[in-house]
Amino acid sequence: MNAPARKLMTAEEFLTWCLGQEGRWELVGGVPTCAMVGATRRHDAIVVNLIYRLRGRLAGGRCSPQTADQAVRTGVDSIRRPDVTVDCGPTADDALEASRPTAVFEVLSPSTRKTDRFRKLEEYKAIEGLAHVALIDPDKPIVLLYTRASESTWTHHEYQGLDASLPLTAVSADLPLAEIYEGLAFEPE
Repeated sequence: MNAPARKLMTAEEFLTWCLGQEGRWELVGGVPTCAMVGATRRHDAIVVNLIYRLRGRLAGGRCSPQTADQAVRTGVDSIRRPDVTVDCGPTADDALEASRPTAVFEVLSPSTRKTDRFRKLEEYKAIEGLAHVALIDPDKPIVLLYTRASESTWTHHEYQGLDASLPLTAVSADLPLAEIYEGLAFEPE
């Protein structure tokens, strides 16, 4: 006997469903998927540094940094939760998702590196209005920054070393890698 087919969720159904759930969830192809929780201190330090530094640079403007608790819709049946999102749209205090995600930041980890670098990256690049996707290596001062050049074209550049800086042109901000990795030590190569 076949098991009954599971009904796929829409993004709206998923956001409502999440309100009654514990943990962090993403919607992938209409199916709720438990997202990674319990990041390392190093991962968390990078996220805190990003939020703090972006908040200072964007203060007084229309854009603000958001944590992974704010959802980013990547399709009609897909929702992701980047480590940090810069939202440049109007949002109500009770909003559950970014209204106009302009930049997303993913701190890579061994368990999510492949998904972040390939599947999520392609989903993010399909979001209308998204201008930057940053993939951050937690172990070395290296950030791969994808920047939208046109509606269907993206450029990418790898920024290396604590003297490098990310040009976030869509939000008129530069973000030095020294600030992203502030307080962290690196193993000598």
